[in-house]
Amino acid sequence: MTKKLKNKITLVTGGSRGIGRAIVERFKQDGATVITCGRGDRPDHLKPGIIWQQADVSSNQDVQRLDQFIRGQYGELDILVNNAGVQVEKNVVDSTDHDWDYVIGVNAKGVFLCCRAFIPLMTKSGGGIIINIGSIAGNHADPGMALYNGSKGFVHGLTRSIAVDYGAEGIRCNAICPGWIMTGMADAAFDLADDPAAAKADALARHPAGRFGQPEDVAATAMWLASDESSFVTGQTFTVDGGLTAASPLQPGLF
Repeated sequence: MTKKLKNKITLVTGGSRGIGRAIVERFKQDGATVITCGRGDRPDHLKPGIIWQQADVSSNQDVQRLDQFIRGQYGELDILVNNAGVQVEKNVVDSTDHDWDYVIGVNAKGVFLCCRAFIPLMTKSGGGIIINIGSIAGNHADPGMALYNGSKGFVHGLTRSIAVDYGAEGIRCNAICPGWIMTGMADAAFDLADDPAAAKADALARHPAGRFGQPEDVAATAMWLASDESSFVTGQTFTVDGGLTAASPLQPGLF
């Protein structure tokens, strides 16, 4: 079987768990040289052959150090996946300055800093692929998640801007907008409900696909966007939500 990403130098931010980990493992399986990063030490579960760098993407200094590492070790970057993300479960009035710095710093500023750092490296070698992990929350607000919703809306807008501004230089930029993907972040959101089990059952019933998503579902979409099979696709946001946002908000059986 041909490995679609053979010898592609790839950076996946926030690849230690959840969606990021699934993308890291899928890209590695398909032949890519994968670098990933996070704020802590290298996780024990990270598979051999995956390169780990300690970095906080909300820090320009850390992103610059990551850029210098990739330039020094490889001299190029073919694929950038901006996956690192955090959430705070609060509305606007309850959100603090610290909450703003934390959520907007990672989810919005972090994506911006990585794109700003690595686009010149990509264009230097003829182009590259950027995949930003957005969210259905960037288009349809989740209650009590004001900063998270806003940060993902920024990611979607930035995705389109990069596609428009750098397409002539060989950059393709798209975003994936996951719905309910079963990760620690999803569990934290359900825990906000008065009855988490009932909330989870209600959410499941709203999925035409009959199940919640798994990190591997998002990784499969990222794989397609990173491959030559999507060579004419740029500036788009791809919803991966099992049909959740396609359905009417009205409860079945009322009409």
